[in-house]
Amino acid sequence: MIHFPRPELARELVVALRGETTFSDAHNGLFLAAPRRTGKSTFLLNDLAPALRVTGVVVAYVDLWADPRRDPGTLIADAIARSLAPHASFVSRFAKKAGVESVTVPGILKIDLSKIGKHDGVTLPDALRALHETAKAPIALIVDEAQHALTSDAGEATMAALKSARDQLNQPGNVKLMLVMSGSDRDKLLRLVNTNAAPFYGSQIARMPPLGEDFIEHVARLISAQRPDLTPVDSPLLFQAFAGFGHRPQFFMESLGQAISPLAGLEDVRFEQAVMEAAHERQRTDEAQMESDYLALRPVEQAVLWRLLEQGPRFRPYDGEALQFYRKRASPQVTAQQAQAALDSLRKRTPAIVWKSARGEYAVDDAAMHRWFEKRVTERQWPPVDSQSHLASDKDEME
Repeated sequence: MIHFPRPELARELVVALRGETTFSDAHNGLFLAAPRRTGKSTFLLNDLAPALRVTGVVVAYVDLWADPRRDPGTLIADAIARSLAPHASFVSRFAKKAGVESVTVPGILKIDLSKIGKHDGVTLPDALRALHETAKAPIALIVDEAQHALTSDAGEATMAALKSARDQLNQPGNVKLMLVMSGSDRDKLLRLVNTNAAPFYGSQIARMPPLGEDFIEHVARLISAQRPDLTPVDSPLLFQAFAGFGHRPQFFMESLGQAISPLAGLEDVRFEQAVMEAAHERQRTDEAQMESDYLALRPVEQAVLWRLLEQGPRFRPYDGEALQFYRKRASPQVTAQQAQAALDSLRKRTPAIVWKSARGEYAVDDAAMHRWFEKRVTERQWPPVDSQSHLASDKDEME
């Protein structure tokens, strides 16, 4: 897998994070949304983090999906602990001067400053302040898949503590703590900013620009250098194929590698067209899988998922309108308890179909399902119908 550097985008975001862009609120927190597998994490690790370090910023990075079994609050705390570790002796002197022995987020982060990993002490803002004082540099905390923090009380507490740290450390014209929160689902990420109870209420979600035509031109140059016999490369057609893969470089590059392989056996078809066909096949496969998953659900589960797809962030699972919706499409006897059981079942599936925050908010786990739903609605092919059931019905009528 190749890495396509995006230095200009990284530089622009660094300037915004430092509070040097007039019409940007990024210094209060940068929230980036991008679909899964579109290169978001690669950009954060290989472009944004190095660009921040070049300007003298201490960077801590954590991916909340790195270990889904661990509490997201603990993962964030560990990332901060790792950043504190190289400065342990300095932090210890700072803490003693301040009259404290250790750093903690209640129930989450416990760091004995004389020996990283031990007990009791002060708050996360104090830990970050100590790191800033000892490093003599601004701090950037990058939290990848940040929406996952909302799935536990400890994760929400950590987000609230980070907001408090930002408020305490930053002053107009003097940004000491930069927060970068990324997510693969804009609807979930919105729950960090869109209500009075949200930890970063008032901040805006920005859509991270997907890899574009410049990425395809880079790939075309690599192909021309390694396989001169395939030139000239039809870059516009490759870009169409890339878009067909949902701007996901992993799937695109896998298909491209197969198409240009000497073992591909392509005779009357150019490799670009083969990649385009692979993109169409990927779309068909993904949509067929979602349809199969939907049809495998019980009627009440289908009705609840349908309502969630239709309502998005406005979804209220147990209000009167929702219950009427379920009863019309599943059974006249559907109760709130049955709807709750259906949601729990959708959450417990592997992979999960529904996501739930610690505050009881729901969303589809994979944002791609929204795009599939909207496409089916636009094409007037919603809801999906089990073809086997139709065949059985037709057979019964014939008999």
